[in-house]
Amino acid sequence: MKNVMSYKNYAGTVEYSEDDGILFGRIVGIEDVISYEGESVATLRQSFHDAVDDYLTHCQSIGKKPNRPYSGKFVLRLPPALHARLAAQAQAVGKSLNQYAVDILANA
Repeated sequence: MKNVMSYKNYAGTVEYSEDDGILFGRIVGIEDVISYEGESVATLRQSFHDAVDDYLTHCQSIGKKPNRPYSGKFVLRLPPALHARLAAQAQAVGKSLNQYAVDILANA
């Protein structure tokens, strides 16, 4: 089972409580705390979708801008020598440094 679900660009965790016999999770990557639960994968997924939809509706009703998940931008500071070495490796395989880093991180 995957440990993360996705809906409307929000990510939600999937966990199991042995004590309660339920699946549960929370939306990650935002400051607000939003949780959901279900007795099966299908009900957990629906509860997650409902939680996202309810959150967006609530924010709209009170005039609050909803927290948004990650933008896809990631600033990384590295030593100049490492930066140069990675840029050279990227160029050697015909990729931009950004695409080269994305490929490496996706496989990490």
